[in-house]
Amino acid sequence: MAYFTVFKMRLRMELQYRGAMIGGILCQMFFGLILVALYRALYDSKPQSLPIESVATYVWLQQAFFRMMLASDSDLVDKIRSGDISYDLCRPVNMYGFYYARIMAQKLMGSLMRAVPMLVMAFILPRGWGICLPKSPAGFMAAIPALLLGLLCVCALENITVAFTMITLDPRGMQGLLNLLMLTLSGNLFPLTLFPESWQKVITFFPYAQLLDAPIRLYTGEYLPGEALRVYALQVFWVMVLVAIGISMWNANRKRMIVQGG
Repeated sequence: MAYFTVFKMRLRMELQYRGAMIGGILCQMFFGLILVALYRALYDSKPQSLPIESVATYVWLQQAFFRMMLASDSDLVDKIRSGDISYDLCRPVNMYGFYYARIMAQKLMGSLMRAVPMLVMAFILPRGWGICLPKSPAGFMAAIPALLLGLLCVCALENITVAFTMITLDPRGMQGLLNLLMLTLSGNLFPLTLFPESWQKVITFFPYAQLLDAPIRLYTGEYLPGEALRVYALQVFWVMVLVAIGISMWNANRKRMIVQGG
């Protein structure tokens, strides 16, 4: 199948960037330690109801899968700006599915290459500084499908960002805005578990919370394993909505696309 072939080719391409992987690991380890130190200082002055061990675990899981959220297909953006995307339009495949497979492979392999070494190092850190074991084996098993559904959700969001780029031809404005929303409402800048309860009821419904916040809550026990089906249902709902929006935008852009050049 064409889409699976594209997926495998992109996976192999990501394996070539070992230098970027090492740099990413060191960078995320540094920021992870800084964030945990800041939260420990906050807890020393004003203890919170949520244990510092859970907050540290939340931070490290967010940092480990940071690339899953912010990695983008720069080749596609360059093709849009140069007009070379017209060659891709001649392919006998659905372009949305073609680039969805590419983006998924990029985010999946890039995340795994960084997450595995980072989580190993985070487990070695002292209690309260590093990551804790999952609340229960059932919670750990429930978090894995939630993480995969979060990957589908973030890929759909990325394709919406690309659809806006087809209109503006400059990815910086819309991509910057959507990335800010993603980092804030996914819990990367500030764990959603530390927000007031009334806020959490609203924020956790948004698609951004389905990326990493939902899997992490299953891992840490904030969501019981019995709530996994409810979490999956909400994630599937947002995947379907975002994919439908993305396909609609891509089809509309394809009809009015104008390519200039010789």
